[in-house]
Amino acid sequence: MRPNEIAYEVVYRRIKHPRIELKTGKIVVILPEGHDPEQVLQKHGKWIRDKLDIISKALSRIKGKTLANRSSNDLREIVERFTRSYENELGVNVNRIFIRRMKTKWASCSPRKNLTINELARHLPEQLIGYIIYHELTHIIEKRHNEKFWKIVSKKYPNYSNLEKQLLTYWFLIMKTNFNDKNSDQK
Repeated sequence: MRPNEIAYEVVYRRIKHPRIELKTGKIVVILPEGHDPEQVLQKHGKWIRDKLDIISKALSRIKGKTLANRSSNDLREIVERFTRSYENELGVNVNRIFIRRMKTKWASCSPRKNLTINELARHLPEQLIGYIIYHELTHIIEKRHNEKFWKIVSKKYPNYSNLEKQLLTYWFLIMKTNFNDKNSDQK
């Protein structure tokens, strides 16, 4: 891939290794001082093209999708209900539940078994919120996204691949709708 074929932003930081982010659909090359962005883009051209294709497909699925209009309290109730149910189902325990703004992901589960849900999930269909929680609680059993992890997830959600695509589509719909603006989250 020739760097002049695509638009990209370069950010220099105090890091050891270069990385490429596509979280908003735009290419951001994050580099240690003195690194050449063109070398990084050239080296990872196929990966970038593949990711841009996935994003393009997600954007094409936005049409006809609508966002839920829940309050943060409504989201908390849904999260707690799914969490309690899935704790029993998976035989795991969550320490605490946090709902907060996250820039790049829907949720996380810490080694201390704290579940954090992105407050933007309040705009998702309820079934996707349930999937996110199941996915994160599965990390209590298996940390990595390996074969064992996906085998556990597929017992409850055999269509997890489709759900992952839906989550990506909703991510870009939310970004496009500007719910990522902190002032718009007070409902």
